[in-house]
Amino acid sequence: MSARITPLRLEGFELLPKHARRCVFWEVDPAAVGGDDHLSDAEFEKEAWLSMVMLEWGSCGLIATTAPVAPGEGSGERSGIEPACVGYVLYAPPHAVPRALRFPSGPVSADAVLLTSMGVEPDPATDGLQHELVARVVTELVRRGVRALEAFGRTALAAELLDSPAADPAVRAAVEALGDCSFDQCMIDADFLREVGFVVVSPHPYFPRLRLELNKGLGWKQEVEAALERLLESSQLQQPVGAASGSTGASTQICRR
Repeated sequence: MSARITPLRLEGFELLPKHARRCVFWEVDPAAVGGDDHLSDAEFEKEAWLSMVMLEWGSCGLIATTAPVAPGEGSGERSGIEPACVGYVLYAPPHAVPRALRFPSGPVSADAVLLTSMGVEPDPATDGLQHELVARVVTELVRRGVRALEAFGRTALAAELLDSPAADPAVRAAVEALGDCSFDQCMIDADFLREVGFVVVSPHPYFPRLRLELNKGLGWKQEVEAALERLLESSQLQQPVGAASGSTGASTQICRR
């Protein structure tokens, strides 16, 4: 399967998987809904948030799709098939991400853009797509003059919060569930972030804040280009030609239709 990665536009919102269209874990502060974890129209809220960020700041996501099949190409039953989402990634300036203010390992640095969520279709053919999506985000942000990319990662220890009512109330409040959205499915795995070059700048046993420098002064361009090459090489190594490989270990959101 070959994936085409393009900037996410509002007209492409419907291509996102159902969970991604309804997930407002990062985009809505639970306090704003008055203690009710249910939103009457989460999909509307998500689309409105994307519209606001795109209008005020510019593109804030990428979508990976299968190539559309034109009428007359391939077998009859595949003719005219529309492109399908196999992966996506979202990012935004931290002031546009209400949930970011709650994390004990915050705040996000003033010179950074926040990587919020990522999803990849669980299929051997998409192995390495997580790496390629991050590489494309880096390329786009470097072009726009952004100095760094940061993210709140989720460690394996964070699973303790699901079974421990005695956990720090402030930490539990930071990741309070909202509708169908919860930290265990709507945050990016910290190990994956380290794998693609992020480093921890604010440690936390559950939710460290990690940073990927995009501008280090003299020579930064060469360093970023080298990092991109390593990312793409890593993604290619994940899936040997002619052989199916397992998961890369990146526990991100899964595309769901």
